[in-house]
Amino acid sequence: MPLTLLPLPHAEVWLDEHFLPFDAATALLHELEQTIAWRQEAIRLYGREVLQPRLTAWHGDPAATYRYSGLQLTPQPWTPALQKLRGQVETATGTAFNSVLLNLYRYGQDSMGWHADDEPELGSAPVIASLSLGATRRFRLRPRDARETPHAPVSLDLPSGSLLVMRGPTQQHWLHAVPKTARPTDARLNLTFRLIVNAM
Repeated sequence: MPLTLLPLPHAEVWLDEHFLPFDAATALLHELEQTIAWRQEAIRLYGREVLQPRLTAWHGDPAATYRYSGLQLTPQPWTPALQKLRGQVETATGTAFNSVLLNLYRYGQDSMGWHADDEPELGSAPVIASLSLGATRRFRLRPRDARETPHAPVSLDLPSGSLLVMRGPTQQHWLHAVPKTARPTDARLNLTFRLIVNAM
């Protein structure tokens, strides 16, 4: 299926729920779980150091250094599986990427708080292509300023193999999150492909 534009003001959010076939997504999840060098980073939150509630990895071109939440990430090399995925995502989105952030949510208490991908390294109108593998988790969007963008929060249950693309003014006007869930859930792996503009 092609990417479908979601009807959100001041945003370009596209979704293909069946970007990868289920069996291919499952096999890829298992491969990446076993072959990626996962880390649990410490970040500063409200003046104190805490561990991120998920495992992460950063891969990309050699110059694609990324800074967020007080971390400076030096990319690990592209693996064959990640390089193949990059080509598939670039073809689907018509966009070049030089890096990917992997987030492994091991269980329901692993999460991602409200934020925008608006770091200077990503440019003024970044394209973020987000591929989900494994358990379905809820992805939430809400306006940064409800007066400027009067819209109710949006919830999307993203299945394994789905591709969600945020581009244009989305990061300027919207925040997004993956909240905790009390429901029993298996692992979910999210890969967000990005272009670090100062690494070109």
